[in-house]
Amino acid sequence: MSEANVCVMGLQWGDEGKGKVVDALAEVSQYVVRYCGGANAGHTVVVGGEKFALHLIPCGVFRPEVINVVGNGVVFDPPVGLEEIDGLRSRGVDVGGQNLRISTAAHVVMPWHKAADTHSEQALGGRKIGTTARGIGPCYADKANRSTAIRVGDLTCGESLREKVRLICDGKNKVFAALYGAEPLDADAIADEYAAYGQRLAPMIANTGAVLRRAVAAGDRVLFEGGQGSMLDVDHGTFPFVTSSSVSACGVPAGAGVPPRAVGTVVGLLKAYTTRVGAGPFPTEQDNDTGAYLRDRGKEYGTTTGRPRRCGWLDLFAARYAAELSGTDEVALALLDVLTGLDELKLCTGYRVGDEIVEDFDPMQLGASEPVYETLPGWSDEIGDCQTFADLPGEAKAYVDRVEAVLDRPVGVISVGPDREQTIVHHTNVRGLG
Repeated sequence: MSEANVCVMGLQWGDEGKGKVVDALAEVSQYVVRYCGGANAGHTVVVGGEKFALHLIPCGVFRPEVINVVGNGVVFDPPVGLEEIDGLRSRGVDVGGQNLRISTAAHVVMPWHKAADTHSEQALGGRKIGTTARGIGPCYADKANRSTAIRVGDLTCGESLREKVRLICDGKNKVFAALYGAEPLDADAIADEYAAYGQRLAPMIANTGAVLRRAVAAGDRVLFEGGQGSMLDVDHGTFPFVTSSSVSACGVPAGAGVPPRAVGTVVGLLKAYTTRVGAGPFPTEQDNDTGAYLRDRGKEYGTTTGRPRRCGWLDLFAARYAAELSGTDEVALALLDVLTGLDELKLCTGYRVGDEIVEDFDPMQLGASEPVYETLPGWSDEIGDCQTFADLPGEAKAYVDRVEAVLDRPVGVISVGPDREQTIVHHTNVRGLG
């Protein structure tokens, strides 16, 4: 079994079940790191039959010896983060400076970012891109703009923070009034509020890049926890219907502050079917009884937003592209149990544009692409109690085998239910999964 660092990231449009895999790997890791995204990403972990939904805090928080890191590539929303911390503490989970580090260089989601998100989506009307309206995109935009950005380290800087907030608010209020007729934001009230957040967060704020580089040099095992999915990557996803950060394994070095060689083994999460939330092309979508069946059995509603997810057949052509992009070493196949009860199953193994078969996946062509399907028989027996690959129905084993063949990568583990124990070890080479 490999002792290397591990990156766990999604191969689809997010919601692949990364939380469960990260939770398992955290048991044999010293650090768990979020390197991208913000409170728009939600990971669900079931511990002892109790469900926890995490948005900003890394999933290693349930392992007492693990140091959890919110990296510089994350945009941090203080009221959301503190609410999450308080909620965990109220349920007996220890969270504080002893096991949580938030990067001084992580950018802060401010009230004007959420206002910008809401105003912009309303103005776009039928052309909106499906943002979660949590201010993520505008925060990353200000990060690139630099002069209008607030970072976590600024929250503890007293009068300097107030001066920055006043200056930025003055500009934002002029823009919002001119474009949307919006009421002005109160700069002093915002400065007071966020300075108070800074006081509460101060014991957890750190130079996390230095912490992680020392850990890597010392040989500690670091687990990088991706948010969302590769098809939402700002550079390599289905633009413009994407998020605003690098969510594939390509984003780890910049988002965590570690050298590229520190990424280690890459585990790609893949649902046994495909879902996405919000607008954008989705070639294998089933807006019919099959899609409704998958949504109901899979409880396909957003962890963060509660929005119903669009559901469809497994798109292996897109997944292979995502696996190649991140150098995926093995796949964790999630929610195989949701397919139980369907008479036949379809796998998308390629695309066609007009009469031509597509050779290389191109996100720019997705809207014009039609899926090329293979059809496999389904199974009727519930598989939630299966403990080994041999326990699965023959049709389920054939489905997994075909996924491996098309992706040209081993399926390391198979999830057949939400609990930690409902995981079948298959062809993994990663310590903590096997």
